[in-house]
Amino acid sequence: MTDVVLVLNAGSSSIKFAVYPRGANTAPLIRGKVAGVGRDPVFSAIRADGAAIDMDMPKNIDAAADHQELISLLLDWLAQHRADRRLVAVGHRVVHGGRDFSKPVVVDDAVLSQLERLIPLAPLHQPHNLAAIRAISRLQPALPQVACFDTSFHRTQDPLAQLFALPRDLSDEGVIRYGFHGLSYEYIAGILPDHLGERAEGRVIVAHLGNGASICAMKNRQSVATSMGFTALDGLMMGRRCGALDAGVVLYLMQSKGLNATEIETLLYRRSGLLGVSGISNNMWDLEQSNDPRAREAIELFCFRAASVLGGLVTALGGLDAIVFTAGIGENSAQVRRLICDRIAYLGVDLDPSCNDGNSLCISSAQSSVDVLVLPTDEETVIANATNETVALR
Repeated sequence: MTDVVLVLNAGSSSIKFAVYPRGANTAPLIRGKVAGVGRDPVFSAIRADGAAIDMDMPKNIDAAADHQELISLLLDWLAQHRADRRLVAVGHRVVHGGRDFSKPVVVDDAVLSQLERLIPLAPLHQPHNLAAIRAISRLQPALPQVACFDTSFHRTQDPLAQLFALPRDLSDEGVIRYGFHGLSYEYIAGILPDHLGERAEGRVIVAHLGNGASICAMKNRQSVATSMGFTALDGLMMGRRCGALDAGVVLYLMQSKGLNATEIETLLYRRSGLLGVSGISNNMWDLEQSNDPRAREAIELFCFRAASVLGGLVTALGGLDAIVFTAGIGENSAQVRRLICDRIAYLGVDLDPSCNDGNSLCISSAQSSVDVLVLPTDEETVIANATNETVALR
């Protein structure tokens, strides 16, 4: 009998999952995804060798099945088809940990209550992260669950990097810059020495570019500054989110357009970004295939904003030794990487076109004074390791 840990990354329309053997720094036995949550769910999974697994799920799954129903099916499948493996813990990605949670924590009712209060700060993610936790609690209440936070990695920042220029009483009650995508940054920080050697401890900027996007400045492989702030709406232009915005625009939408808080939230979180500018899609690949000039403008704005933020974060580091591109767009779009790097050539960045087009691990030229890497991220492995360590300490 092999003890295993289940990792869940639950979003509004998908549930990513992975099964790891109990123990530190182990490779997953299975990776999978439930796509189409709430509309027409489809289960898929692969083994460690990349071979597809026939999950043999029931054919009559309700098209509107929620997180609890789908996670119940997943647990049943794991129990029936992998009888030689005993599930001993579940680790979850939770986007917002606020000020109270700076490291992974075993979830109980009190912790869950605290995390529910943070839902307004991450409305696209937090409710679904917590829905998965509640589902496991109902189905297997004795099973330990560990919450791993996207905000935790950034708690190493200097207080100045966390403050808004707001009245002190608001800062004191927690209206500060938290930063996100920390699980991705933690993974990249962990593997940097394998690719940069001693330079890994230097001045490194990591660009996590996907449907959600942010940039993190690291020194000694710790977060020094990041583009996202109080919520996951700040910073870079994203797939559907606007990124950094003059607060006066929100006042204008309220006072002159008559929009209420819910309507503004929908506009800024769901109707803006690549989708809003292009009017076509929030998917970078779709936009790159389009001949519509609005698609081109959306791509160029995305890259202009990313390059501007990246250049600003160099100030927090006092220079730049390396750039890492990661996540869906960062790992796969040679065009986006080129457009960003062209704008920051003044920093000594120079790409090797053939390496960039081939999505090589190192895409900087021999003449570049800054190393430029493309490294796949792996948030699930970070969660699995943290879950193993946290449960072992109980």
